[in-house]
Amino acid sequence: MERYSPPTDPLDVVHQDHELLVLNKPSALLSVPGKGADLADCLLSRAQDVFADALLVHRLDRDTSGLMVFAMTPHAQRHLGFQFEKRQIKKTYHARLWGELTPKEGEVDLPLIVDWPNRPKQMVCHETGKPAQTGWRVLRHEEGTTRVRFFPKTGRSHQLRVHALALGHPILGDPFYAESPARDFPRLMLHSEELRLRHPDGGTGMRFFAKTPF
Repeated sequence: MERYSPPTDPLDVVHQDHELLVLNKPSALLSVPGKGADLADCLLSRAQDVFADALLVHRLDRDTSGLMVFAMTPHAQRHLGFQFEKRQIKKTYHARLWGELTPKEGEVDLPLIVDWPNRPKQMVCHETGKPAQTGWRVLRHEEGTTRVRFFPKTGRSHQLRVHALALGHPILGDPFYAESPARDFPRLMLHSEELRLRHPDGGTGMRFFAKTPF
């Protein structure tokens, strides 16, 4: 198992007010602490070092970069949690896939469950899996790869990574689901690019964007 050595980038604050904190998480940094002191460094702890009241609402995989929203009050945490539960928060991801994906757009509807002998990997299981749907749209093909936008309708663990694999086009740099040469990239080419939500104080629609770094 390779040693955890997260990047030391300064906190990238996209938005902050009395109820919300939106950060742009770098790839290779945990969202929340792992088990053991060597896995304590994470975006949540870094956020709380600067914004003591920051509360967790959702997570991103360690290798995924991009937007994470934190609550600044218990009310905001409940409000945002409800929006996630009711699938009212709209997320857009930018990914680069191995091979040339066709057609131009579509949807993957495959239930997912943890692959216990190989956890944290997930797998498709039609008997016991939880529903998982991902819309996708091709942006362009480049040098034998495909840039896509993913529009997840559910938020299962590793959902986009497993659904990309199910399409026959794993995400570049994925240490779990891609094989060489698709795996041989400096990072997982998956980025949480856009978040749309309702502000916990008054319900105004908000849109946040973080440019894809690859």
